[in-house]
Amino acid sequence: MAPLPARIIHRSIRRDWRAVYEFTARPENMPLWASGLASGLTRDGKDWIADGGPVGTVRVRFAPENDFGVIDHRVTLPDGRHVENALRVVPNGDGAEVMFTLLRQPDMDDAAFESDAAHVARDLDALAGLMEERETRR
Repeated sequence: MAPLPARIIHRSIRRDWRAVYEFTARPENMPLWASGLASGLTRDGKDWIADGGPVGTVRVRFAPENDFGVIDHRVTLPDGRHVENALRVVPNGDGAEVMFTLLRQPDMDDAAFESDAAHVARDLDALAGLMEERETRR
């Protein structure tokens, strides 16, 4: 299969990158900022189970905790297809840069790809707001 078209969506966050990674990498925190997981995740062995909305129940496997800011995760759809999601938190000065690589799936038209990109951007905005608000309260 040929490489899929990709778009990197990112946000700068005024908070130490390690604090951003620690918070963002915890699946329990994802419903606080990742609207696609608003119904929450339930642990199932090494995986997590989520309500995928119109696509049904999905299985999510996250990269193990690491020192590099990698929060990659594979989503297994009900039909068995896998969607690879690359999510990174990296140092950016005294803050962090959070980057999500959105891959355009083979069955996705232009409108759906743009809608997904806008959805990811809103989620990263929510994450930035949440992290910066927590810093302000410290």
